[in-house]
Order: sequence, then C-alpha cells, then structure tokens
Amino acid sequence: MGVSLPVEVIDLLAARIASNIRELEGGLNRLIAYSQLQSRKVDEAFAEEVLAEMFRASRRRITIDEIQRRVSEHYRIRQAEMVSARRAREVARPRQVAMYLAKQLTPRSLPEIGRKFGGRDHTTVIHAIRQIERLRGIDTDIDTDVRTLMRDLEG
Repeated sequence: MGVSLPVEVIDLLAARIASNIRELEGGLNRLIAYSQLQSRKVDEAFAEEVLAEMFRASRRRITIDEIQRRVSEHYRIRQAEMVSARRAREVARPRQVAMYLAKQLTPRSLPEIGRKFGGRDHTTVIHAIRQIERLRGIDTDIDTDVRTLMRDLEG
C-alpha cells in the first residue's frame, strides 16, 4: 500500500536529516509506520511530532570548546580566561554565560562542564546557570547576548 507524502514533508525531511541516507530512510519509514498505525494523514505537523527526537539528534553537535571560543570572541576576552582563576566581572560574567550555554546546548553533565572550565565544581556551574537565568529576566543586554550566541552556535 503506497503512501503519498506532500512536497512540504519531503522538503522537511531532506532539510532536517542531512547526515546520511540511512537516517533519512529510517525517518521516512518511521513516518509511514506511525501514519498507518494511527490512521493519520502525513503533514508537516505530524512529521514534526513523530520525528522530533530524530530531528534533535541530527542537529549539529556543539562542543564546549566551541562555546568557549565564541563567547570569548563575543566579549573580547582571551579564551584562556574561560579556564583561569580570575574572578573579575569582565571575565566571570562571560564565563558564566559560557557555562549556561554549555548546559543548554550540550548533553554534558554539570561536573563535566565544570572540568572544562578550569576544574570548577558542579556547584559553581549551577550558580552560573542560575545567575544567567536571573540576569536574562532583568538585563536586556545579557538576554540579547545569550540569544545572539545561541543563534550563532546553533547555525
């Protein structure tokens, strides 16, 4: 039994699963199977729902090193400051932003993130995340910086 897919769905699959043909074929098979099991018409919303996890997994992997480099460039500080012991605000705030982004954009644990920032404890990472979350709500500059960096890193 044939299944017809709208061009929009085919375009969505091609755009979101670009890593290899096996993943693309797997996504297509999954979409057709779920459509038949649930007796639902395949449209963009259905494809987004069924393949959400697959779409997330095929997104480009972002590394903590890349986050540190981009944040350093954005705030015009040396990348070495990300792992230094310096606590001056002009260094500490960008470091906190980088820790926040590391938690948001990578699957790394708090201890792993802390290690990548000069061997800091996971509680330091928690403090950084909470601090940036709080500041985003009250400081439009920080919020704009975080949004800009996220957009740059996610491509």
